[in-house]
Amino acid sequence: MAHFSMNGQMDAHVEDGESSDSDHRRKRRKMGQNFKQAAAAPSASPAANPNSFAAKMMAKMGYKEGQGLGATGRGRLAPVETQLRPTGAGLGAVREKTKQAKEEEKREAAFRGEVLEDSEEEKKKRRKELKKNRLSGIAGTPAKSKTKYRTAAEIEADAEGLQVPNVLKSIIDATGSETKFLTSTAGLMTTHNSMVSGETEAVKIARRARRDLEAFAEEWNTISERKKFSELQESQYVQEIDELEESSQGLETIINTIQDLQLAATKDQGLTDDAALWEKVTSKLEGLESEYIDKLDITTLQEVTVASIHPLFKTAMQDWHPLEDPISVSPYLSRFPRLLGIQPTSSGTDLALQSDSRSSRSTTPYEAMIYTFFLPPLRSAITNDWDPTDASPLLSVIQTWSPILPAFVLLGLTYNLIPTRLTTLLSTWKSSRPPSSKHPQPPPHTYIFPWLPYLPPRHLSPHLSTGLFATLKVKLKSLFQSYQLTSHPPSTLISLLPILPSHFLKETLTRHLLPRLATHLSHNLLIDPSNQDLAPLTDVLAWTTPSWSLSASTTAHLMQAEFFPKWHHVLYLWLTNSPNYDEIREWFLWWKEQFPDPIRDHEVMAKEWTRGLETISLALDLGPENVATQLPPPEAGPVKPLPLHSTPAKKAEGGTPKAMVDDEPITFRSVLESWCTDNSLLFIPLREADPTSGLPLFRITASASGRGGVMVFLKGDVVWARDVAGKKVGGAGFRPVGLDEGLLERAEGR
Repeated sequence: MAHFSMNGQMDAHVEDGESSDSDHRRKRRKMGQNFKQAAAAPSASPAANPNSFAAKMMAKMGYKEGQGLGATGRGRLAPVETQLRPTGAGLGAVREKTKQAKEEEKREAAFRGEVLEDSEEEKKKRRKELKKNRLSGIAGTPAKSKTKYRTAAEIEADAEGLQVPNVLKSIIDATGSETKFLTSTAGLMTTHNSMVSGETEAVKIARRARRDLEAFAEEWNTISERKKFSELQESQYVQEIDELEESSQGLETIINTIQDLQLAATKDQGLTDDAALWEKVTSKLEGLESEYIDKLDITTLQEVTVASIHPLFKTAMQDWHPLEDPISVSPYLSRFPRLLGIQPTSSGTDLALQSDSRSSRSTTPYEAMIYTFFLPPLRSAITNDWDPTDASPLLSVIQTWSPILPAFVLLGLTYNLIPTRLTTLLSTWKSSRPPSSKHPQPPPHTYIFPWLPYLPPRHLSPHLSTGLFATLKVKLKSLFQSYQLTSHPPSTLISLLPILPSHFLKETLTRHLLPRLATHLSHNLLIDPSNQDLAPLTDVLAWTTPSWSLSASTTAHLMQAEFFPKWHHVLYLWLTNSPNYDEIREWFLWWKEQFPDPIRDHEVMAKEWTRGLETISLALDLGPENVATQLPPPEAGPVKPLPLHSTPAKKAEGGTPKAMVDDEPITFRSVLESWCTDNSLLFIPLREADPTSGLPLFRITASASGRGGVMVFLKGDVVWARDVAGKKVGGAGFRPVGLDEGLLERAEGR
C-alpha cells in the first residue's frame, strides 16, 4: 500500500504539474486572442440614432449631420473614439492613435492650409531615402581611411640635411639582404604560433623605428627653421646697430653744432655786432639743414633751431619798430625755412586751409616764438602808430615777412587787424567835404587799393552787410545824396571802379543821383532864346560822359521828362508871336548840337526832335494869320514818367499801370542828416516848436549826451539856427546858415 500510495502521490504530482502548465498556455492563448481582437476592432463608431434625445438637442442648436461642430463647422466631425488595450498591456503595445483621430487631424490641417503626414508615411520616406543613398554609393557613415606610412627615403627627403643610416632604412622599410618571394603556400607549413610571434616582433620594431625617425625628422625641421630665423634676426640686429652708430655719430655732430651755436649766439666771443652774430648762427644752421634734414627727425631739428636763435630773436624783437624797420631779421630766417617748418602759401585760400589744419595739431616751437615775440610789437604798431592813409610802411612789413610767417599769424593780420583799421577810417570819410577844407581827407581808393591782394573775400563781397565794402556802399550813397551837382563828378568814383561792381554803381546812381538831377533841371533850367544859360544842363550832362555813369537811354528819358516840356512850350510861344523861321531853324539846330551824339541820336530824343519839326511844319501850313489861334499848345508836364527802376510797374484793380515813383524821395532833412552823419554829429528832434514860425525844432550837437550844440529848424531848403546875440537884442532869435565850417564849429561848441 505504501508503494501504491507513493505511486499515487507521484501520479498526483504529475497531474498537478500538467494542469498548471495547461493553465499557463491557456492564458497566453487568451492574451493572443485579445491582441487579435483589439487589432481587428473597427475604428469607426456606429452611426448615431437620428431620433435620439441627444440628436434632437444638437439639431435644435444648429448642428447638421455630416458637418463639424461649431458655428463654422470646423470642429470635430465624430465623437472621440476610445482605443482599448489588451489586459495587462502597457503603453506602446498598440497604436495609440486610431484611424478616426488621424483623419480628424488631417481635416483640421486642411482647414489651416497645411498637409499633415502621419508617422507611417514619414517612416516610409526615410526608408526610401536610405535605400536611394545606398544605391547611389552614399554611405551613412564614412569609411575609415587607410593609414599611409612614409618610407625612410621620403622622410629623409622632407628633412633637409638629415641623413638616415641604411640599417635603419632596412628596418623601417622591412627590407634586407635576402630577396623574399610571397607564394600561396607561404607560411602554411610552419607552426602558427611561431610565425605570428616573429611577424609581430618585427612589426613592432619597424613601427617604433619609424615613429622615432619621424619625430627626429620633425625636430630636425624645427631646429632648421629656428636657425634660419636666428640668422635673419642676427642680420636685422646688425643693421640696427649700424643705424644706431650712424645716428649716434649724427647726434654727436648735432651736439657739437649746438654747442657751437650756443657759443656763437653769445657776445662773449668778441662779436658785439648783432648782424655778425646772426650771420654766424645762420651759416651753421644752413650747414645743418643741408646735411641732416633728410637723415634725422625734423621735429628734433626744429627744436634745436628755435633753441639756437631764441635769444637772438628775443633781443631783436624787444627793440624792433616795425614801421621804421620793416625788414629786421627776416633775411636770416628765410635762409633755413625747412628747419623752421615753414610751408609756403600762394593765396588767401591757402592761408585759410593751413589755418584750419593747424587747429588739429599742436603749435610748433617756431610758431610759438613768432606768436610770443613778433606779433605783440607789430599789433601795437598797427593799432597805435600806423596811419591807414599811408599803406607803404605796413605793406613793406607784410610783403617782407609773409613768406616766413605762420599761416594763422598772417591770417590774423590781413583778415582782422588791417581791415578793422581801414573800415574805421572809411567810416569817418566825409564824402561831401571838399579837398580844400581845413581837414582834408584822402579818397578811399588811395588806401584801399594797396590792400586788395591781402584782404579776405568777406570784406570785398557786395552781398554782405558787414565789412569794408558794405561801409563803402553806405558812403557812396551818402555822396550821391549830398554832392553838389554844380561841381564835376568826383574823381574818387573813377578810381574806385576796379572794386565796385558795375551793377551796384548803376543801381546807386539811378536810385540816389537821378532824382536829384531831375529836380536840378526842373528848378534851374530856363529856356530863353535871347540869353540862354546852359549851366544846369551842363551839370547834368557831366554825369553822362564817363562810361561808368548814366547811360544814354537814362539820360534821354530824363531829357524827355524835364527838358522837352519847357523846350516845346517856348517853341509854341515863339511860333504864335510873329516868328522868324530862320531864327527858329538856327535855334533848333543849335539845341541839337548841345547834346552828345549817343544822347542826341537816341530814339526817345529823335522822337522829340521830330515832334518839334512837326509843330514848325504845322505853323507854316497854318500861315501867319491862323497860327496864333489854330496852333494847338503842347502837352503840359512830362510826356511820360521818368523810369527810375528796372522793375515793371504794378497794375491797379482797373488794369491801368501805376506811375513809377522813387522808393526813397530825397528831402532837405535827409540831406542835413547825411551831412551830420559825415561830420560825426547828432541830429536830435526836440518836442517843441519855434513860437514864431511854428516849425519843429532840432538840435545839432557833437556831444554823445545830446546836450549843447546849436538849435535849428528847417524852412524849405534853408537851415535857420538860433542866434543868441540876436535874441538878446530883441530880434527873431534865428538866422539862416549854410552847411559849412561855421555850423560845424557851433555844433562842436568851438
